[in-house]
Amino acid sequence: MSKQYNRNLWMLLITAGVVIFGYSQVIPPRVFGQDDAGNSTTTYLPVIVRQEPPTATPTSTPRPTATPTATATPRPGTATPTATVAASPTPTSPPATPPTRTLRRVNAPSFAGDIAFEQMGIFWFGSLSEASNHADVRVGYNQGGLEIYVAIFDRRLWYDTSPTTATLTDWDALTLLLDTNPDASALTGSSYRFVAQLSGDASADHRAVYQGAAQGWQPAGIAFTTKPGWRGDALNSDADTDRGWAMTFTIPFSALGLNGAPATGSEWRLGLQLHDRDGANAAPNPIQTWPEALQRDQPATWGMLRFGLPGYQRPTVAAAGQTQIRRPTQNDPSVPDADVGSAIQNQCPGDDYHIWNEWANRNYGDAGDFNIQNQSDVGDWPCFARYYVTFPLTAIPSGKVIISATLTLHQFGNAGGAGEAQPSWIQVLTAAEDWQERTITWNNAPRAWENIGGRWVDPVGNNWNGWPGIPWTWDVSYAVANAYASGSPLRLILYEADSAYHSGKFFVSSDTGDWNIQGRPTLTVVWGNP
Repeated sequence: MSKQYNRNLWMLLITAGVVIFGYSQVIPPRVFGQDDAGNSTTTYLPVIVRQEPPTATPTSTPRPTATPTATATPRPGTATPTATVAASPTPTSPPATPPTRTLRRVNAPSFAGDIAFEQMGIFWFGSLSEASNHADVRVGYNQGGLEIYVAIFDRRLWYDTSPTTATLTDWDALTLLLDTNPDASALTGSSYRFVAQLSGDASADHRAVYQGAAQGWQPAGIAFTTKPGWRGDALNSDADTDRGWAMTFTIPFSALGLNGAPATGSEWRLGLQLHDRDGANAAPNPIQTWPEALQRDQPATWGMLRFGLPGYQRPTVAAAGQTQIRRPTQNDPSVPDADVGSAIQNQCPGDDYHIWNEWANRNYGDAGDFNIQNQSDVGDWPCFARYYVTFPLTAIPSGKVIISATLTLHQFGNAGGAGEAQPSWIQVLTAAEDWQERTITWNNAPRAWENIGGRWVDPVGNNWNGWPGIPWTWDVSYAVANAYASGSPLRLILYEADSAYHSGKFFVSSDTGDWNIQGRPTLTVVWGNP
């Protein structure tokens, strides 16, 4: 049976409204909370605040008889995060943000009030297998302080029941590195090291903080809080496999000697070390880091943390032309794209061997559709998916200036049934490395170079008006201008920092049949003469 036949059959099934996604084969892991040693099913999930999305851009139309959405997905019997309204991020930072040329950077969104979990900037690191872990990282701040949330996919959860500060990182733990001097090359009083070990509660015995000095790291009395959480069978047990754990760092700016948030556009140094141990008598596994070349005691090797999302100053020149870029035919190799992780063909698998050995190493580069998905319940990481797409910019005449650039994707469905799916804040990030459409996987895909913004995407409902699908657009002017200036293709990644269940959003890919060429990912660039 040909791949073309399979693709056509798949799209017909979607149109007929009979696509079924479920968790029928998932064995719900037990869930324990911060104050429990393993005798209840109380869940700990992060406290979620969300900004209610604005009205969707597409015009509402009558719902068709067959709606291309997945059926309802049964969930484990656990508590659902409580959603409350929060302030949306403050306006983007000043225009003409300098691009990062040599170091990975996360641009932390600013919030006027509570930090909205779903709109925190996201990035990731690590390699997933039975013996190594992956981490999703969310970052945001308000006038009061900086918040960093890390979700770790981990098969064995082990912590020290009688911890000492010297051995915190011999178990499942995180080290967060900050330096308020972006030009730091050695440890000084502006360098900070925060350590948090997984535990069954938020005890201060499982965390420590140090400040840099000429003689190295010194214990410091800096006030900060951590909040651990986990998903699995049981802590400190080999009886069954687990799914993962999470840690929230909350660092008041006042604890670092500041009167409030740093000025928008300010940069600090940022680094993370992920520590792992898979048994009481096992040796610690190799440390995984962000960025890759990080050395704990050398701030010059850390990445960058920028306060505020990047802005782009449009040139004040008249438009001289417009270039539209998308794959012209199904078999053309241009505009390669792929999702990694929980592709639509492999939604939320539950087989234990598969998720720890195969899930992160599968390729779906020839699929005619893709999924973007994340949520706050780390136990559901087999449902998570990121999307990669690369646009060549050679069709834009040389010597021009970029006035604006827009990415358009066409949505046709989502996870969950009517009334279950929630809007998702889907973020755009850039990549600095090339990748291959037929070999890219969750594990070998490029890490994000920096995040540049996002937008709300609604579930499919009355906004469905038939194919090519529901158009959603992202402003990628900043990314296109930087790529064009450096002579590089535009390499984009789309992911989300969602909190709700049923968060997946399904879109048409470059590999869709030529009957739906308009539905393919499209980059529209308006340019002018300098």
